[in-house]
Amino acid sequence: MCGILGVVATSPVNQLLYDGLQVLQHRGQDAAGIATSEGGRFLMHKGSGLVRDVFRTRNMRNLVGNWGIGHVRYPTAGSAYNPAEAQPFYVNSPFGLLLAHNGNLTNSEELKREMFLSDLRHINTNSDSEVLLNVLAHELQAAAKGFKLDEDAVFRAVSGVHRRCRGAYAVVVMIAGYGLLAFRDPYGIRPLVVGRNEVEAGQEWLVASESVAMDVLGFRMLRDVAPGEAILIDTQGNFRSRQCADKTVEAPCMFEFVYLARPDSIIDGVSVYESRVKMGEFLADKLKRVMPHAEIDVVIPIPDSSRPSAMEMAHRLNLPYREGFVKNRYIGRTFIMPGQAIRRKSVRQKLNTIPQEFRGKKVLLVDDSIVRGTTSREIVMMAREAGAEKVYMASAAPPVRYANVYGIDMPTRAELIAASRDEAQICQEIGADGLIYQDLADLKAAVRAVNPAISFFETSCFDGCYVTGDITPEYLNGIENRHDAGNLSSDESEGGQLDLNLVGSHDN
Repeated sequence: MCGILGVVATSPVNQLLYDGLQVLQHRGQDAAGIATSEGGRFLMHKGSGLVRDVFRTRNMRNLVGNWGIGHVRYPTAGSAYNPAEAQPFYVNSPFGLLLAHNGNLTNSEELKREMFLSDLRHINTNSDSEVLLNVLAHELQAAAKGFKLDEDAVFRAVSGVHRRCRGAYAVVVMIAGYGLLAFRDPYGIRPLVVGRNEVEAGQEWLVASESVAMDVLGFRMLRDVAPGEAILIDTQGNFRSRQCADKTVEAPCMFEFVYLARPDSIIDGVSVYESRVKMGEFLADKLKRVMPHAEIDVVIPIPDSSRPSAMEMAHRLNLPYREGFVKNRYIGRTFIMPGQAIRRKSVRQKLNTIPQEFRGKKVLLVDDSIVRGTTSREIVMMAREAGAEKVYMASAAPPVRYANVYGIDMPTRAELIAASRDEAQICQEIGADGLIYQDLADLKAAVRAVNPAISFFETSCFDGCYVTGDITPEYLNGIENRHDAGNLSSDESEGGQLDLNLVGSHDN
């Protein structure tokens, strides 16, 4: 997952983009970038690290202009440490484009060959986002009338992207001299919302991965960008939208509601917080059915995203809810950090116990999900070391048994604790006295209870059903092999930053 922003305003947007990226920092901690435009020029600064570390006052002063895009990166394709793969990406032909992308293309290798052999375009990195940018550039060239762009040509180009690209993508694009383009894949796997702000000088527009960016930046959320839809906002603030896909299916990624999104966000009409409360409700009911004799004194969440589920479980089980772990907020989230060794080492740096909440008690620990199991095993051990008599574990999500290919770092089945184990074996592996998982049907019901209009979800990591219909065993083996080969040392290219002053090729 990554976080993306696009703004068209009536005053400088550099501070807006910086503040918005900080709000979306949970979506990616590997790299950050901002691009703006003024007088036909693109200006960009990007680099490895957190938003607060990448941007300094001198960088912000150079990012002038009233419209721009921003990106926080969490690597799923390409190198985790290469600053050249920080976004946005730029291409100068045919019209001058800057692109930021959240998601993952599943046919990027095929598209790379097409780019080289047919479209005569060169891909300079291993990032699928650069592939997507070049596909869009080619389609814009084919759709335009000579060197003149209009909205019909832009929307035709997005239709071409939908025909050629498969996988998950939510995208914001700056078109030199024209305006901001944003679009979402035909399945709506990755989230994208649009909002508006009324000011004296006119209307301002914001496109973002999550609605929380609207709240913090003072915009009023209008709606989600529909699957397959493209929106186009010119530099004067004129808004246009069009459905650009021949066939669409609304299938938002279930992991957004389980873990990825902030609880104060609304995605596809679903309050993330309410959906997590409902997950706790269904899980508590299951625990009553399948573990009726479990002796539990207290319910303790594993911070942060499991809190709503844990609170509701405690309420429905008529048990005390307690905070037993303190989180160090200055340590990176282990789910995002590349490398199993780093993940294992960081757990105790990230969490510390409050011993009096464990000593002599039988505790139910609630987590949003169990992916690799490394963190769960360490946390169960920490609870025992703090004095817990028994430690039960509850997961608000079902077992993660399959690779995710749509932009979440679950690329190798060998790393997934549930891929080759049943629940009893997993329980033994993490050292718990009991383990309960959410049923997939209940997870879907929990989210639908908040928005009954959603009839379908992308749940491939739980059930192995890939909504795009193009994922084969050979494909999964291929990405696992590339992932294993790509685990490089962070010392190779750490800390690089790029400052670019780019001239758009045309003022349309």
